[in-house]
Amino acid sequence: MNAGPLNGRRIVVTRPLPQAEALAQSIRAAGGEPLLLPALEIRDLADARAVHAIAARLAEFDWAVFISPTAVSKGLARVREVRGAAAWPARVRLAAIGGGTQRALRDAGLVDVVAPEGGADSEALLALEAFARPAGARIVIFRGVGGREQLGEGLRARGASVEYAECYVRAKPDAASVSLGELSVDAFTVSSGEGLANLAQMLDAPGRERLRAAPLFVPHVRVAEQATALGTRSVIVAGPADAETMAALVAYFGRTR
Repeated sequence: MNAGPLNGRRIVVTRPLPQAEALAQSIRAAGGEPLLLPALEIRDLADARAVHAIAARLAEFDWAVFISPTAVSKGLARVREVRGAAAWPARVRLAAIGGGTQRALRDAGLVDVVAPEGGADSEALLALEAFARPAGARIVIFRGVGGREQLGEGLRARGASVEYAECYVRAKPDAASVSLGELSVDAFTVSSGEGLANLAQMLDAPGRERLRAAPLFVPHVRVAEQATALGTRSVIVAGPADAETMAALVAYFGRTR
């Protein structure tokens, strides 16, 4: 194992595959040992007719908002299935929740993207000047099935017309009970409240006790509150991006050496 700020630390990574690999590589580069334990699976829709119908009339909207890098990859794939290689409609402006989603859109060739500079949630997007007075605007939100309603409700309250392009499904992995066995675990990371809830259900009783005892790195204060309610004794709000999680891990274990 390489020497580094996480030398000898075993970190549980619960992001969906393959999104977990980037964080895992960063942990390895810092000398740590990532333990991949996906607490969410990203699945394609069984029936994509609804999102295809939105893609067919995409040019009717004023804004398209993407809530995550997964929404970008899955949403643009559904759009391409309908529009082929046609360029993104010039009149439809783009917005992203968070820098990671903004980068995913830019990597896909969509460079003019509005995103909050600080924060990566619905509240941060609603605080942008671009959405302060959206009355009359037609907005489509690309997301997974059953996502948070905060953004849509906030935009509707300000007079916008909002539709959802639900382009993938989040699901709990098909695992009866996961045991960590005799493995020592130095920290857990989760990327969402849904992932945390799934993890708590998936672990066996000794694993849940380790989850409560080890430091848990979470993306948002909402997830921190959920973790506290589950009995977790040390919760660190790192932020949603891999770089933020890594910075928090290095800072925490630097203090505990």
